[in-house]
Amino acid sequence: MFACLYLPLSPAESDRGVLSQIAYDFSPRVEALSDRLVLLDVSGLGRLLGDAQTIADELRRAAADKRVAAHVVVAGTRTAAVMVAHARAGVTVVPPGEEAATLAPLSLRLLEAAEVLIRPGIRDSGFGIRGSSSFESQIPNPQSRDSTTTAIVSLLKRWGLKTLGDLAALPRVALSERLGQDGPLWQRIARGEDVRPLVPVAPEAPFQASLDLEWPIDGLEPLSFVLGRLFEPLCRRLEEDDRAAIGFAVTLDLVTRDTHQRVLSLPAAVRDARVLRTLVLLDLESHPPPAAIDRVTIALEPTPGRIVQYSLLKRPLPQPEQISTMMARLTALMGENRSGSPTLLDTHRPGAFEMTPFAPVSGRCAVGSGQSERWAVGSGQNGRVATRPFSNEVLHTAHCPLPTALRRFRIPIPARVQVDDGRPARVMTGRRIVPGGVVRAAAGPWRSSGNWWNTSESPIPNAESRQCFRSWDREEWDVSLGDGAVYRIFFDRLWNGWFVEAVVD
Repeated sequence: MFACLYLPLSPAESDRGVLSQIAYDFSPRVEALSDRLVLLDVSGLGRLLGDAQTIADELRRAAADKRVAAHVVVAGTRTAAVMVAHARAGVTVVPPGEEAATLAPLSLRLLEAAEVLIRPGIRDSGFGIRGSSSFESQIPNPQSRDSTTTAIVSLLKRWGLKTLGDLAALPRVALSERLGQDGPLWQRIARGEDVRPLVPVAPEAPFQASLDLEWPIDGLEPLSFVLGRLFEPLCRRLEEDDRAAIGFAVTLDLVTRDTHQRVLSLPAAVRDARVLRTLVLLDLESHPPPAAIDRVTIALEPTPGRIVQYSLLKRPLPQPEQISTMMARLTALMGENRSGSPTLLDTHRPGAFEMTPFAPVSGRCAVGSGQSERWAVGSGQNGRVATRPFSNEVLHTAHCPLPTALRRFRIPIPARVQVDDGRPARVMTGRRIVPGGVVRAAAGPWRSSGNWWNTSESPIPNAESRQCFRSWDREEWDVSLGDGAVYRIFFDRLWNGWFVEAVVD
């Protein structure tokens, strides 16, 4: 015996999942077909609650307590319960063996409600409605239909059928000859017969644990034992469910009645309790709680387990545990937003980038594989040095017999430049790696500027960091010195000074 709860209107965002909560209060065998339709097996409730009418009334009362106006149907088959729930409001009980008689006067349109009963099973198994070429050949322009169910209802109506009883009364052999194997399938549905069994889904318990402390904790060393006690059962559950944690939140209730919460996103999924405990301790070293701790709560964000198949032609990536621990140590050492993966910004500003969380991507070159992006430097337009990426084949061509690279300095080197007739004549720096010298050839200037219209984002320059500027205004030059070195220099109008940005190796 099965029960069906159906909402005729889409539930509000706050009411999503309320039907599943009601169903799990009555039976552990629950199948949620959607937010508006839930099926549950109530076969064992007879001894506890009573007959089918009593069970239906209790379900309706539970829905009313949740302020949900749901249609409640108790029937001997899942198909009859779903179709009657779409047709009748209130509480309905279909006696066992009377499913076909109850569905007989109902409209053929209710076949569309039975589509949710077919999709999870038969359609995925290759016996779906769309596989019937004999049926689709009778539908004019099937691509214009909303679904195959709507198309078959239209076809049956053109045959003169109006109710489910008309479809159930057709000869089975003749229906199979005209619609293929899908004809008897829809006839079984019209009679209220089940086409697949109930597939119950167990409610997912949150991966969360908490512990009330007998005495307040004000140090990381005693806290590590508490974290290990909480992480070990959670990670054991993750391993049993073939899952891993992609992030977690640690909430510390303090003796001052305040809450200290830290949320960490991991670069790779992890389910090692020792690694997770180490990540929390490294984060709390940089962000210690302001008072002693009374209660510790941990909530994990699960993700499906990893399926790793390494290639024989590439070196394997480091273990996720090693990556997560390394990134946590770098963040604790360098500070927030100072470690991760650099990402270029969508701007014309030279060298503009931002740090994003590091996340290894499968299919890219492995760490330490020796693969890197190299750049060839040649003569561009107007004599300017141009850079372009090249492959190994380019190295052996006559156009680029020897590879060259433009090595940019992360922080441009200040320089003193002697200018004659508006062109650089001599470059001098105080660095041994860039000795400078007399300029023999110069190409430029190439002027670029931007973000000058955002005056609020352009603070007054200071001597501590040149990165305080959001706008830029510069003149770039490519110069060749007497000793054969080739530099890229620029004059910063905002700083009113010269800098060496890169050198050609």
